[in-house]
Amino acid sequence: MFRKISLSVLLFSIIMPTFSQTVIKRNGGINRLVAGVSSDSLRSYIQTLVSFGTRHTLSSQTDHDHGIGAARNWVLSKFQEDALHSSGRMTAKMDTWIEPADKHRVNRPVLMGNVMATIQGTDPADGRIFVVSGHLDSRCTNIMDSTDASPGANDDGSGVAAVLEMARLLSRFPLKSTVVLVAVTGEEQGLLGSTHLAEEAKENHWDISAMINNDMIGNSVSSGTDKHDNTQVRIFSEGIPYVETEQEERLRKALAGENDSRSRELARYIKTIGNTYVDNLKVVLIYRRDRFLRGGDHIPFQERGYTAIRLTDFYENYDHQHQDVRIENGIRYGDLPQFVDYEYLRKNTCLNLATIACLADAPSAPENARIDISHLSNETHLYWQLPKYGKAKGYYVLMRETDVPMWQKKFYTDSTEITLPYSRDNFFFAIQSVGENGLLSVPVFPGIGR
Repeated sequence: MFRKISLSVLLFSIIMPTFSQTVIKRNGGINRLVAGVSSDSLRSYIQTLVSFGTRHTLSSQTDHDHGIGAARNWVLSKFQEDALHSSGRMTAKMDTWIEPADKHRVNRPVLMGNVMATIQGTDPADGRIFVVSGHLDSRCTNIMDSTDASPGANDDGSGVAAVLEMARLLSRFPLKSTVVLVAVTGEEQGLLGSTHLAEEAKENHWDISAMINNDMIGNSVSSGTDKHDNTQVRIFSEGIPYVETEQEERLRKALAGENDSRSRELARYIKTIGNTYVDNLKVVLIYRRDRFLRGGDHIPFQERGYTAIRLTDFYENYDHQHQDVRIENGIRYGDLPQFVDYEYLRKNTCLNLATIACLADAPSAPENARIDISHLSNETHLYWQLPKYGKAKGYYVLMRETDVPMWQKKFYTDSTEITLPYSRDNFFFAIQSVGENGLLSVPVFPGIGR
């Protein structure tokens, strides 16, 4: 009997998988900030946005209750309310311009407006800016239909709702770096608002460290396949940078750095933040600039050399996207608020908020990170300089095998160099700053040096 029990225990121990322990360490202030995200607030924002009937770019500019003009004014009023709680750190404005007519989706010159909230950082020496956007405009099946009902609850009322909720909370939560929250317009007519903003940023030499585009982050049911999942969200990030120079191209090819652009490192960073601060949400990294042959408001920023990604639903529902409101063959079409999953939207808003708070209160990445190539070795020597912004108490050197998407190991040092007993032939490396508050910068992929 004893032998039989012992054998069973032995077989059980062999069959059972081995689980390694993972310690989740959360910053207390950021954890409390994230806990403040309210599903009820998000629902209220979307219901108000839908109440304007349509937010088409070419809809009414002057009606107080209907159209894009009324929607812009309401968002501006919400930002102004939040600014009252910011001790003077937050300002709100509507950045307007006249978009000329084209032969595509703008049939006449039209007044455009991006509604912006700027929350100044508390460190006057920190010049970084972090941008978060959602697009305010909506559309029907016909892209030029500016009068029929176009609720835009998820596309992109959900993104704007996330921006509004972030403004409410960040107005009361001082961060070292500056955060710009913006409801852009004209996305459906050709990324007009984001192009204007990205060009303005470039002309004014904004030091944008990261841009997050939230476009459809509140739907959890797929059309056609009828799959339900509010535990996963996608991040799209470019591999080869759009503005890569010939010299950068040669270096990328030499280092096999196609999967380690700044956007890819930001995407990995956001996944790590999600694992830390947002329960029951898996961040899925999609190694594409955007969805198949499609685009969004992060692209104009990428085209001007900024680090930018897109956050979007894991499933798209084409019955509730770019559709006239109607019932046809028993199917309810239209982007209506009853189809938004507000718990899913809450989690995705938490992901945005935690990411921006961590980035804006952490030091910037180390400067001039390099792998020493002065001689052949089975060891790897890396070195770098202090971050440009903020103070680092130390650094993590990250390591992964070349066929693995996420960093596997990290080594801590309070020096600005390290030698590891791992071959640079077989592993990729990156370095990130560790702030005195324990918050981490986005990792930086090293170049080569001697």
